[in-house]
Amino acid sequence: MPINNLVPAANYLLAALPKQDYQHLFSRLEPVTLSFGEVLYRPGENIQYVYFPIDSMVSLLTQVEGHQAFEVGMVGHEGMLGIPLALGISSSPVHALVQGSGIAFRMTSENFREIFHHSLPLQRVVYRYTYELMVQITQSAACNRFHRVEARLARWLLMTRDRLLTNQFHLTQSLLSDMLGVRRVGITQAAGILRQRKLISYSRGEISILDSEGLESAACHCYQIVKNVYEAGRVK
Repeated sequence: MPINNLVPAANYLLAALPKQDYQHLFSRLEPVTLSFGEVLYRPGENIQYVYFPIDSMVSLLTQVEGHQAFEVGMVGHEGMLGIPLALGISSSPVHALVQGSGIAFRMTSENFREIFHHSLPLQRVVYRYTYELMVQITQSAACNRFHRVEARLARWLLMTRDRLLTNQFHLTQSLLSDMLGVRRVGITQAAGILRQRKLISYSRGEISILDSEGLESAACHCYQIVKNVYEAGRVK
């Protein structure tokens, strides 16, 4: 989708703002293209920009010494990157890695702090989203500890679909291994189970969701818990 045809309101968080606050924020935003594999934040480094994804997706990764990076959350058009700034923290605690290429709107951290300080509506929607992201992170942690790999994979695919707004995406076994924190053989087996049930097609990194309802049934209840929290926040 051409940048000129996009508006910040395509991001749910920005769309929740009253017109006056939205317009004030709009004047400080610039559209940018986020490319697959691009690192937006690194742990301990100062946050230079706040991002509001439109049709892109960013994974939040943490790493334990001696182990591969592990996804703790994902952000798409429902939210923003740069939450620590709203909490008075200038650095990122995680890697923010682009997993779905696309467009985002961004503003400098200085502009965000200034507007955030004076806009109660922006504070309300950002704090609400902070809560939603906390639910996602804590539920994902429990899910990755206790649930079967195929149920976790189904959950992850559904969450990715919801943020990229498509049933087709490119995901290698290596990437899925990092996102779910399991070995590649585990991803192969889990994807094979979902494919045998004709819920997905998976070939050479190309995944298509064939049966959304069936995939939701195959996913653990963690997917619905997180989805319900986000949807509750959208009720006017």
